[in-house]
Amino acid sequence: MKDGYTILELLWYAQRMLVYPAGFFDVAPLSYSPRYYHLPYSDIKLRTKDRVELECYLIKDEEEEKVKRSRGTFVMFHGNAMTRSSLLEYASLAYHCGFNALTVEYRGYQRNKGYPSEKGLQRDAQAALDYVLSDPILSTKPLIVFGQSLGGAVAIDLTSRNSSKVSALIVENTFTSIPDLVWGRFPLLIKWISVFCTQHWHSRRKIKTLPSSLPILMLSGLLDSVVPAAHMSKLWDVSQTRHYSGGFWRWVQHRISPATKSQEKQAPIMDEFCVFEYGEHVEMPLLDGYDESFEEFLDKIFPKSNTVPVTESLS
Repeated sequence: MKDGYTILELLWYAQRMLVYPAGFFDVAPLSYSPRYYHLPYSDIKLRTKDRVELECYLIKDEEEEKVKRSRGTFVMFHGNAMTRSSLLEYASLAYHCGFNALTVEYRGYQRNKGYPSEKGLQRDAQAALDYVLSDPILSTKPLIVFGQSLGGAVAIDLTSRNSSKVSALIVENTFTSIPDLVWGRFPLLIKWISVFCTQHWHSRRKIKTLPSSLPILMLSGLLDSVVPAAHMSKLWDVSQTRHYSGGFWRWVQHRISPATKSQEKQAPIMDEFCVFEYGEHVEMPLLDGYDESFEEFLDKIFPKSNTVPVTESLS
């Protein structure tokens, strides 16, 4: 019996190590700080519900008046083998579009205490959102949740639990669920593995529960060898069922008979699905057209006419 418990414990820890490797093994220290991108920032510590402290970057101007003129705030989540410095390319893009950004480091990553798990990362994400909502200025601005790879699953989960507080959702190269990802790589083992699976991240289930009025931007690289692009396509299809009163089957009917679409749509659809032919799992912001897709979505949802972009101070 003791050996049985040992095997179960090994399976329990092993899957966490596979899903969150940088939370269990030493990885390279933060490669860049916001200074490298000439971004104004603060090192902040978040405190989660279970009293874990998280070191994060808050990208925003020091002058209160400039912060008041910002267009909103991003809460950003990175991939499983990354760190908060991996998000700085995205934070820089957001900042130069007139937004603030909070780049979140998970528990167990870098100098943060604790061990990562699905429940733990959910608490980390909630602490980040609550931090922004507790700020007297940032709380008055639109809030955008962004996630890359595993961070996309964290972002979808957080948004599904706080949809009334989130103004837009952006995800890049993320998956439909952990079991689906395993199925694609080890189809013969999935039934056996699923019995012991504790890390699920069921994004496909959660994204269809989001309000149809919530704008979603999906950014997909067709050359992604880590998370096949089919995952993003499936997430997109499921997300679009939100816009039809009959759900999935009504959406299928509209795909077959486009002429009836205008009769069923509940509101103008603000979602965007951007596919990059040469996009790989990481470094998507370096691709031609990426910045434009990002900015055009933000400009559509948060028109500049109502605010003065932060970056006017740089000119």
